[in-house]
Amino acid sequence: MTKKEYSTYAPVKPYFDLVREALGDLVDGDHFFDCVNEETIYEVRYDFPGWPRIIKGRAELMESFRGYGKHIELHSVDHLTKHVADDGQVVVIEYDVHGTILASGVRYNNRFCSIIVLANRQIAHWRDYMDSLAAWNALSVTN
Repeated sequence: MTKKEYSTYAPVKPYFDLVREALGDLVDGDHFFDCVNEETIYEVRYDFPGWPRIIKGRAELMESFRGYGKHIELHSVDHLTKHVADDGQVVVIEYDVHGTILASGVRYNNRFCSIIVLANRQIAHWRDYMDSLAAWNALSVTN
């Protein structure tokens, strides 16, 4: 996929950049989606409106993030903490995201913890945890 095709995901770019930085030389590929295998499982351990609990496959993951970027624009990510386990086959990252809920203009700040399982230098499984109350508060504000 060309960089032009990834431009669709510009609202989520800070997140993709943080993940790519965190995984460093443990994976191949320049962009987040280059590092994801075709059969990947992306699992979230929370309910988030419009976001599935389990995403199967790279194509479905790309489609989900396309939708995410239509609702939330991330401005920055920070406070990265990385833990590597199982000889580099498991990476745990903790980080904060900062952005805007596009429908309301409300600021969005959240904390995440993601457990990433690698296989053949690609992301094979992703399990995500977040501060659900922060998401709820940002999404339930009305202007």
